[in-house]
Amino acid sequence: MRWLVMGDDDTVFVPENLIRVLSKYDHSQMYYIGSSSESHLQNIYFSYNMAFGGGGFAISYPLARALERMQDRCIRRYPGLYGSDDRIQACMAELGVPLTREPGFHQYDVYGNLFGLLVSHPVTPLVSLHHIDVVEPIFPNMGRLQALQRLMSPMKLDSAGLLQQSICYDRTRSWTVSVSWGYAVQVLRGIYLPRDLEIPSRTFLHWYKRADQTGFSFNTRPVSRNPCQKPSVYFLSNALYNPGKNETASEYVRKWASDPNCKWKMADPSRIQRVEVYKKPDPNLWEKAPRRNCCRVMPTKKGNTMVINVGVCGEDEVVEL
Repeated sequence: MRWLVMGDDDTVFVPENLIRVLSKYDHSQMYYIGSSSESHLQNIYFSYNMAFGGGGFAISYPLARALERMQDRCIRRYPGLYGSDDRIQACMAELGVPLTREPGFHQYDVYGNLFGLLVSHPVTPLVSLHHIDVVEPIFPNMGRLQALQRLMSPMKLDSAGLLQQSICYDRTRSWTVSVSWGYAVQVLRGIYLPRDLEIPSRTFLHWYKRADQTGFSFNTRPVSRNPCQKPSVYFLSNALYNPGKNETASEYVRKWASDPNCKWKMADPSRIQRVEVYKKPDPNLWEKAPRRNCCRVMPTKKGNTMVINVGVCGEDEVVEL
């Protein structure tokens, strides 16, 4: 035994990515690995030094042995603490072991729609999802369980690339494209900078059901009210693997929405009804220095379809016009 992992009964783990994250660390040493809450107030009420149990956390076997020898004495000193994760952190403090942060563990102390968080996932493996029973289903027009099952399809094909964001431009039509592989594609009129798109848009409320940006423990941006700046969104409908080409082919279909009343004189992305994304799985992706994949809009004769290639960035490849 090398690691002990804790999660709640509503925690969804991506096992391959959990293994990838833990394999970076020496399991013979004392490690306490996890992440904080998305809610600033939750982190204040509990601790920024605590790994939230809903997002899951891992402790190495030597640390578990040390904890086992002192835990009963430790928890008696903290009768006012709430929750096992809170008490574990208190004992970690007594053992002198700090939290090693891995941002792929997601507590998701939010309400509403996770879309803004999922399409701007940090450049790190997706390890866990939590509070799926609290937020809206992650795919539209589905129940929560059915939506999770939809996400499992690309996870089985390329777990390392799941939810990883790629940003590129359709130069001929002056569109910005953001691919969250295995989940959704966004196409926006105009040119948006990667620095902005990597920040989650506030499609959600924090744990105390307010939308102000000060309630979160990370940067957020507002959802645009300008109809011309609202993205056309395409959600995953199918994903397949071609062993002959060692390539995944995923299809994304436009979410129905009334066409925005936009008066800009540029091509309208809502005319695109489906997006095809081709990508080679890279199981060794996280053994390299973290970097987003690059995407490229490919030429196609399919009038209502956009074709995109996602892959490792080439030498000197930059997200720019």
